[in-house]
Amino acid sequence: MKLDNINKIGIAGAGTMGSGIALIFARKGYEVLVNDLNIALLEDSRRLVDIFNQTLLKEGLMTKDEEDRVMDNIHYTLEKSEFEDCDLIVEAIVEKLDIKQDFWMEVEEIAKPDAYFATNTSGLSINSISEKVKDKTRFIGMHFWNPPHIVPLVELIKGNFTSDETVEVLKSLMDRIEKKPVVVQKDVPGFIGNRIQFAAFREALHILQEGVGTPEDIDMAMKYGPGFRYPVMGPLETSDLGGVDTFYYISSYLFKSLSDCKEPTEKLNELMESGKHGVKSKEGFYDYSDGKDEEAIKRRDRMFLKMLKHIHMEEE
Repeated sequence: MKLDNINKIGIAGAGTMGSGIALIFARKGYEVLVNDLNIALLEDSRRLVDIFNQTLLKEGLMTKDEEDRVMDNIHYTLEKSEFEDCDLIVEAIVEKLDIKQDFWMEVEEIAKPDAYFATNTSGLSINSISEKVKDKTRFIGMHFWNPPHIVPLVELIKGNFTSDETVEVLKSLMDRIEKKPVVVQKDVPGFIGNRIQFAAFREALHILQEGVGTPEDIDMAMKYGPGFRYPVMGPLETSDLGGVDTFYYISSYLFKSLSDCKEPTEKLNELMESGKHGVKSKEGFYDYSDGKDEEAIKRRDRMFLKMLKHIHMEEE
């Protein structure tokens, strides 16, 4: 199937990710069908899409016409059978391998023979998810980052049998919906983004465990040091501009001191076992009681939206 033949998008899963992905496609004029297990989940998705729209409108990143288009273009269903005429089906259901495998086995029997299949997983193996799919050439990982209607990156992950045509068509589709696609050439745990993110997270935990810095100072060092650079230059560009020779010499002594821990650290285990799971439980590395949880989320989204505005300005 050619790019211009993709007109209808099926979304399985009406949670935060599925709702955000639905908004992205609907905003660009695609007919979108959202499926989930019960009416309550679909109603929650309608509510989430409206919240996302209002945020974008308030920040001047969406017009009223675009909001109307989004609401007109998204339809909701409890029946997977309605995926039968979708050109692309994006699965964003629970991150459990057996459930995803069974979903795709069922949907392949319903879908058009040339429809593309994409799984939005944060780290599960693309090859494993597609194990029960007969035509694996049209199957790909499509990892949107949360919140998907704001964060530009989409990772397209090739399975062992994903065709080059599938990759190229869906990469062009991501360009068309104004996302920043990267192709992950091998099905490795964590893909690209999460491998880099968790390498930094592991070292931050190590620094905290060793008493080198407080949570506040560790986060401050990242945000106003490397993090200040990374929206403009990735780590390899930073090396080129700073001097590969300089980075080579630093690596020759610093790599020896970096964490190579293979298991969660003592501090992470402690938080996990005590039920301190971050914003969702009102406490993690930081305290989120007395409304600080909502403020943290609002502040995150305000800052993300400022960055998104800057990206749009740079591209005009």
